[in-house]
Amino acid sequence: MGYPALLLSLLVFLAPGTCIDPRRVLRTLSSLHLPTNPASRSSVAKNYSVFYFQQKVDHFGFNNMKTFKQRYLLADKHWDKDGGSILFYTGNEGDIVWFCNNTGFMWDVAEELKAMLVFAEHRYYGESLPFGNNSFQDGRHLNFLTSEQALADFVELIKHLKRTIPGAEDQPVIAIGGSYGGMLAAWFRMKYPHIVVGALAASAPIWQFEDFVPCDMFMKIVTTDFKKSGSNCSVTILRSWDAINRLSSTGSGLQWLAQTLHLCSPLTFEDIPNLKEWIMETWVNLAMVNYPYASNFLQPLPAWPIKVVCQYLINPSVPDSMLIQNIFQALNVYYNYSGQAKCLNISETATKNLGSLGWSYQACTEMVMPFCTTGIDDMFEPHQWNLKKYSDECFKQWGVRPRPSWIITMYGGKNIKSHSNIIFSSCYSSPSFILLKRKLKVTHSITLPKLSQGGDKHKFLDLSN
Repeated sequence: MGYPALLLSLLVFLAPGTCIDPRRVLRTLSSLHLPTNPASRSSVAKNYSVFYFQQKVDHFGFNNMKTFKQRYLLADKHWDKDGGSILFYTGNEGDIVWFCNNTGFMWDVAEELKAMLVFAEHRYYGESLPFGNNSFQDGRHLNFLTSEQALADFVELIKHLKRTIPGAEDQPVIAIGGSYGGMLAAWFRMKYPHIVVGALAASAPIWQFEDFVPCDMFMKIVTTDFKKSGSNCSVTILRSWDAINRLSSTGSGLQWLAQTLHLCSPLTFEDIPNLKEWIMETWVNLAMVNYPYASNFLQPLPAWPIKVVCQYLINPSVPDSMLIQNIFQALNVYYNYSGQAKCLNISETATKNLGSLGWSYQACTEMVMPFCTTGIDDMFEPHQWNLKKYSDECFKQWGVRPRPSWIITMYGGKNIKSHSNIIFSSCYSSPSFILLKRKLKVTHSITLPKLSQGGDKHKFLDLSN
């Protein structure tokens, strides 16, 4: 069965309450005729129209009448008004055009499923700013940046489409998303089963909250990806932290570090924690985009980028200066594979299409996902999860304090047995998916063994590659 068959397994659930014959499902899953070898698939033209829908700033209050324009993209080339469906992309923390162009799966299956494709932008990202340039001004303006408000936006948009597009009223809608968007897709089906008949949630870590999984599990999985890609790769990275500490203990060492790492700005003693955090985020990002083909989702990268990185990290026993030079070569694969970067900026780890400012606020309110490292079972410096310290940092930056339990209260945590027609999918070694699969007892979970050495963020949805 090809990858797109996963989506068809949602379509056979369109009649709620219907008893499903597994043999019939298998026959249906095998009916799609798209190539399963990514190398043999030609690029699908992504032709869409851009629209704007007037959304309420606050869906849950009654005295705020303010509205804003939510951007969405629509493609109906293959849509059949009489027997098709609507595939609805639940926008993530970034520009929706960028996500649309990196979501090949929906385009791949559109013709055979006779589907209308809708890509909805998440409020406070891209052009969908409730208060324009003032959207991030203070807590009063940011108060409406929540997953609940975003899901309500999606509901209102779908109602608008069904009301205004002839033939769409009775069409089934399937929510699709990856990473945070995958979480939204799953939660959309859970909270609004009368709006979407099913959901495909790729690399959606819906249980990365409170103590559902150990706080060090994610980083262990990231480390495993590097271990598999080079015998001494993770050990070299682990030893690099002490090398940085030693070299940064003097002014001349700081100057040498900045020059050797080709940084855009000089380093001070106070910059070292930020430098190490930047490097750590780079390794994590590589694990999340460790695709078997060249891509430019977060950065322009070669196929299996961790393997390429680990070619420079083969000897953890070299002197500190040589070790850091090797670390630079590895970092350069991520930040300068195209050869166009003149220097490396430690304030940037991914494309500017991602809305890091908005996500920082969400992580300080309801999207509180504990992470920690030990330096024993992973390749990072020891770091404990300290909620009070985290809360104080959030208050300093945004004037808000996190609610770690709110997502569990809103969406049920592990108690999701009453929900149906949700597929959680990803690569076998996806960090986000492994966390879920180890705990998942209900609904549907699917791995892609052919991509067994990694790839997380958005990988499953990017199938036209």
